[in-house]
Amino acid sequence: MNMSLKGKVALVTGAAQGLGKGFTRILLTHGAKVSLLDVNEAAGAELKRSLDGDFGADSTVFLPCDVTSDAQLKDAFRRTLETFGRIDIVCNNAGILDENAWERTVSINLGGVIVNVASVAGLGPLLSTPVYTATKHGVVGFSRAIAEVSKVCDYGVRVNVLCPSFTNTAILSNIEDDRTTGQFARLKDISKKMLQDAGVLDVSEVAEGFLQLVTDEGKNGSVLMVTKAGTAYVTFPQVVKDLVASPSVVLKSKVLCANLPVKYAS
Repeated sequence: MNMSLKGKVALVTGAAQGLGKGFTRILLTHGAKVSLLDVNEAAGAELKRSLDGDFGADSTVFLPCDVTSDAQLKDAFRRTLETFGRIDIVCNNAGILDENAWERTVSINLGGVIVNVASVAGLGPLLSTPVYTATKHGVVGFSRAIAEVSKVCDYGVRVNVLCPSFTNTAILSNIEDDRTTGQFARLKDISKKMLQDAGVLDVSEVAEGFLQLVTDEGKNGSVLMVTKAGTAYVTFPQVVKDLVASPSVVLKSKVLCANLPVKYAS
């Protein structure tokens, strides 16, 4: 069953450019309102002006926000609720690729709810960017775990992961940049060969995959890979999942969920 986006409210991080801009436009096209979060105020304001002309000023709000700041992120959620009265969809898209500033890469790329944007690097190693690869694996693992928690604890929140291949955004150039690949720069030719073999996606192609994860109400804990060859849901070994699904574990989990300090509204 597909969820209609008409009248829904979405919050998108890293919304001012690249994939975030593509996600924003496809949400608006299907009738949602969008809160645009980005640390780049100039790009955010420019996008807001463009969207006002296409969809009307009431369809979006731009909120400058550094997602590594808990205070700024909480304030952005509060202001989104004040503006639109609700939040139905959250897209955690903000990300960077910089093997030198590894602490910043970790703090930006890990975390988030609903639809988390990872990468094919979250499914297999991109040799010239091991820190980026690790954070994207973290996004996949974190999202799948939280999706199971939401299911067992009856939070009523779906959590899915989008894993696009190489995409035509600004971050793509970092793969070949010695300043961001750092000590792994000598391996960048391997990544360049992978890029040549895989091809480069348009943002619109990735946005279609994002829309699928948002609207398909049967998807929770799903990982969708988007490549030039098409889209495919990733399957994982079932051993741990089968163990977690055993009656005794489920019963104990439900008891523990009742005592958790935070419960999300459905």
